[in-house]
Amino acid sequence: MSTIKITHLTFGFDKQVELLFEDANLTIDSSWKLGLVGRNGRGKTTLLQLLLGKYAYQGEIQFPLRPVYFPATISEQDQLTYYALLEVADFELWELEREMNLIQLDPQVLWQPYQTLSGGEQTKVLLALLFTQENFFPLIDEPTNHLDLQGRQHVANYLQHKDGFIVVSHDRQFLNQVTDHTLAIEKSQLVLYQGNFATYEEQKELRDEFELAQNRKIKKEVSRLKRTAAEKAEWSRSRETEKYGKPSEKGSGGIFDTGFIGARAARTMKRSKNIEQRMYDQIEVKEGLLKDLEDVDRLTMSYHPSRHAQLLKMENLSLHYKEQEALFAPLSFEVQRGTIVALTGPNGIGKSSVLHYLLGTFAGQASGELLRPNVKISYVRQNYENNRGTLQDFAEANQLDYSAFLNNLRKLGMERNVFQNQIEEMSMGQRKKVELAKSLAQEAELYIWDEPLNYLDVFNQKQLEDLLLQKQPTMLIVEHDQTFLKNIGAQQIALKK
Repeated sequence: MSTIKITHLTFGFDKQVELLFEDANLTIDSSWKLGLVGRNGRGKTTLLQLLLGKYAYQGEIQFPLRPVYFPATISEQDQLTYYALLEVADFELWELEREMNLIQLDPQVLWQPYQTLSGGEQTKVLLALLFTQENFFPLIDEPTNHLDLQGRQHVANYLQHKDGFIVVSHDRQFLNQVTDHTLAIEKSQLVLYQGNFATYEEQKELRDEFELAQNRKIKKEVSRLKRTAAEKAEWSRSRETEKYGKPSEKGSGGIFDTGFIGARAARTMKRSKNIEQRMYDQIEVKEGLLKDLEDVDRLTMSYHPSRHAQLLKMENLSLHYKEQEALFAPLSFEVQRGTIVALTGPNGIGKSSVLHYLLGTFAGQASGELLRPNVKISYVRQNYENNRGTLQDFAEANQLDYSAFLNNLRKLGMERNVFQNQIEEMSMGQRKKVELAKSLAQEAELYIWDEPLNYLDVFNQKQLEDLLLQKQPTMLIVEHDQTFLKNIGAQQIALKK
């Protein structure tokens, strides 16, 4: 057992006005199974990178163990998986196969090209690789991405039997199963909780209720101070008119008393200005006490209903690679205007491959009949690492309405100071928001979304639910979150062997 100690940590990216961490202090026991939570862009992945020593920072981080980050980067994705993994870490084949069996992954996938594995299979094989290491401390970033319900349970069971680690995830059920401590990155501080996500959620709700009550009290006081300041300002202006008197006044008040009245008005106005300034000073102090609870704004979508009643019809689709057997049993379905159709099934069965086939990017062989009129399509990719450059350049390259694009990014919770960053410098959650905001800003008759909830926090998920219920777009979606699919009224088409 060791102790990870963070002392007076201060860090922010050069182009950001606000710091991500300022004079942060934290002590973590290496035996803890620590869940790291917080809204996207708050610095979860950045904190892991700081623990890895990737960035220069102020303060001190004492880390007696060797940190190892998940997911590892696979550069040679066209190689067989076994050889692609050897480029990343040293391991014995039997060790890797042992871990793959423990995580419910067939070791035979080692002899397939890495790029042909499903997202869930890639996640599992990289987790298995992680735990072949010795004398290390795991930093696990979003291990539930791309996993179906069964796959998430496999990974949860797997991690329950491992020693201490830090894990980042937005999957509440998963965190409740695998963690015993929770670290929340909130707007103004790091808050450590003894317990899983449910414990954090319960205690956070109590804190939020207290802050809401305080906010209501402070806002009421601010309103009162603003009214008083306005009254003082109006009174000050009315006193100033006394210097010259009313035009109708003659004799004693209009001309001959101006010196006396002017001096008196000047003293009165000075006092009123001082009072007014004190009011505004108090307002500024009170407003500075307000804790901005998470605001969730409505998103916008450039959906244009098609004149076609049917946008997709697939009959007896079969996909396969070279001489291998078909990925799934012959598939037939249709997508009518104003409906959401979800492709479901276990990882590796070919859900994303169906989307690639529809978009003309499937690398294998296909048979079946596709009927699709010429319609505008907007696509949210599962992998979007090639999104690069500034947001403005990205918008121009994708012919986006820049204002609508930025507006949705802001509503998704991206801080304005991040707008100046290169996309490749952003967190994975922020980069996912760029991909999603791109789709929302594109004029389209049909939306094809591949696992849109990956990296999105629960606030963003609720925003998408509300948007889709409001706009009722025509959509073909691949997503594992059953609660989300049920809430948006998706018609589910299951792929089977």
